[in-house]
Formats: sequence, structure tokens, C-alpha cells
Amino acid sequence: MKMKTYRIRKPKIVVIGGGTGLPVILRSLRDQSADITAIVTVADDGGSSGKIRESIDMAPPGDLRNVLSALSDMPKLYSDLFQYRFKKEDSFLANHTIGNLIIAALSEMRGSTYEAIQLLSHMMHVEGHIYPSSDTPLTLHARFEDGTTMVGESRIAKERKSIQRVYVTSSTGELTITPARKVVQSILDADLVVLGPGSLFTSILPNLVIQQIGDAVKTTKAEVVYICNIMTQKGETEHFSDADHVRVLHQHLHEKFVDTVLVNTEKVPAGYMNPDVYDEYLVQVTHDFDGLRKEGCRVVSTDFLKLRDGGVFHDGDKVVAELLRIVFGAKD
Repeated sequence: MKMKTYRIRKPKIVVIGGGTGLPVILRSLRDQSADITAIVTVADDGGSSGKIRESIDMAPPGDLRNVLSALSDMPKLYSDLFQYRFKKEDSFLANHTIGNLIIAALSEMRGSTYEAIQLLSHMMHVEGHIYPSSDTPLTLHARFEDGTTMVGESRIAKERKSIQRVYVTSSTGELTITPARKVVQSILDADLVVLGPGSLFTSILPNLVIQQIGDAVKTTKAEVVYICNIMTQKGETEHFSDADHVRVLHQHLHEKFVDTVLVNTEKVPAGYMNPDVYDEYLVQVTHDFDGLRKEGCRVVSTDFLKLRDGGVFHDGDKVVAELLRIVFGAKD
């Protein structure tokens, strides 16, 4: 078990995103005695989350479940039970996770996914704050470079087209989305705002294109750090350089707001990735340091790579060590 690091002043660190990348950073942050806030996308419409939101008018629980697990200090057995996914042969419960069903039940009982997550955070001894970006389920829309459109987070990447922009609506089609309580203020009060790692168009941008959240990220006095993905992603960032990722963020918010970019420079061994498991990832993101500087970013490039189980991930401890250097350097 890791020993926690205690400091006189806890830095306020807000991490925004979704998917599998966010929990990697949060687990390492949890061990550093930081004041953590996770703002989590609610535009997922695939898998267990998608089936649940079809049945119940609630924000999809999958990404929230993973963040709860990452920030909880529950015993491993409890955590494993919360994350348990029923086998596909189990008909009625096929592919549902226990945690998703619990979040759905509490959301229905309390009439609010936000309230359900706050209650579960207390029950699960979560160290930090977890907020859905909105208390209502959102639908992600994409407009492609060829002028066509697609609706639905799980469908967009399957088109394998160049994405021009994404935006979100409510389930009833409204364009004006209200962020969940405390989301905007937590960004404005932060010492450090971290974007990613995660899918650019389907995990990070669905949060930022909610206008009040995007405006808060642009106006906060906190350092804004983007953790660039290590691999390109099929149907989202094919052929992207690190500068292309940042350029898309800036284009969506109409302002150059990213202060620092963390870029992995360690090579993934040839043939390492298991294509049967990680079929959405293609090749390593190429580097364009001149392009990043033109976007107004400071660049931190080093080895952030972790290889595990035939997959490529960020090393959470290395990333967090750099984040803490940034936040204390910025405030000291």
C-alpha cells in the first residue's frame, strides 16, 4: 500500500474528462493529499450506460462509476464488487456492472444523479469531490469536414471521418445546458485545471462545450494543463500530432486557453499492443513542438509511458509528479 504525502497546503486540482484515462490520474493524485475535484462527462450512450439511460432519464453512470472507484479507499473486495460486470451470457443483466445499477437506483431514489454521486462518495469514503458535468443526460453531436453529421457518442468514431466540431444538447434537444452545481465554482477556485487524458472529441470536449464550463476554464486564474494522448484514436484523432489536439481544443472554445501540455516522448515497442483488445488505438501521436508553441503552450516532454497487459497507458505517478511541480511552481 502506498504511503500518502501530506503537505501544509493542499493544492486544489480539478480534473476534467471521462473514459479510462481519467481514473489513472485520479488514483495517483489520491495518494498525494491534494484537494481533488473530478468533473465527469455525461454524454456516454454506449454499453451498460447507454442501456440504462434508455430506460431511465438519468446521466449515464459508467464514467462516474470508474471515478468513484478510483477515488475510493474501499477494501479491494468491495471495489471489485462495485466494478463487477455481469457476463454477456447472463441475458437480463448482460454486460451491466453492479456500480452502474447502484448509481441508477440512487439517481431514481433521489431524483438526481448529482445527489446520487454525492451520497455514494460519502458511503465509499471518496477522497475528493466528484461532479457530473451536468445533472441531465447529454447527447453528443458531431459535424464532419464533409458537411455530414452524426448523433451519439458511441456512433461518431465509427464513421471514420474527420470531425470539424462537436457540441452537446439535452435529451430533448435544447442547446443551452446548465452545469451541475459547484462545477463552475470549483474551476474558478482551482490552483490547477487538468484536461485528460482521454478521447479528445468524446471525453474531454463534451464537458468544455457546455458554455459555462468552457468560459470558466478560459477565465480561471489556475494553470490549465492538457495531458496529450499517447496514441491516435480510430475515428477521432487519426493522423493527429500533439499540436493538432491542442488546436482542436482552442478552436472549439475560440481562444488559446491551454497553458501547458504534457507530451510523452517514450516509444511504444513495435508490435506491443494487443489489437484484439485495444483495436481503437492506431499509432503514436506525432510531435509538433513548433505547432504547440504557436498555440501559446509551454511543453513538458518526457517519459510518461506505462505498458500493461498489451495496452499503452499514462504512468499516473509520473504525470502527477509533474502536475505537482507545475502547481507548486505556479503558486510559490
